[in-house]
Amino acid sequence: MARSAHRLRRGIALPGAVLGAGLGGFVDGILLHQILQWHHMLSSTDTDNIGVHYYPSDTVAGLRMNTLWDGFFHAFTWLAVLIGLSLLYYRVTLSRGRVWRSRALWGWILVGWGLFNLVEGVVDHHLLGIHHVRDGPYRLWWDLGFLALGVALVVVGWLVQRRTPAVDLCEGRAAGAFPRSR
Repeated sequence: MARSAHRLRRGIALPGAVLGAGLGGFVDGILLHQILQWHHMLSSTDTDNIGVHYYPSDTVAGLRMNTLWDGFFHAFTWLAVLIGLSLLYYRVTLSRGRVWRSRALWGWILVGWGLFNLVEGVVDHHLLGIHHVRDGPYRLWWDLGFLALGVALVVVGWLVQRRTPAVDLCEGRAAGAFPRSR
């Protein structure tokens, strides 16, 4: 029984994580890039680690380039949401309402969001240095806080999905049977 429950929870792990990464990217882009305007995709290229031309966001030309790259970022996160929804739709047949209410799915979405924060934080903030959560004297602390939030989301999401009873993804089929990928 425990093995069957594990397989059923695992069946929504990938769709949930991909959906969570896309939604986490939307929160980052909408909240940090647009509403708070703390950073844009290329707002720290004057101190980056890869030699990208500097596009200051306080000039029209710089803001135009940063907005363009913010748009590419939003397109990427939108595609992640669409892919996550497609994967979920493919794996779930008759029990869609039960899956959307399942804490297992929402746990995996939190895991995906946390993984987004960790990858984006390590790559863009630390390795490439093309932008930071917030510039200024405490820039490193903001970046580390973003990574800590990512870790917290992964841990909480993992615990939520682990403590959730299995959801029958394919009600009416044999327990544990998933559609085979092509």
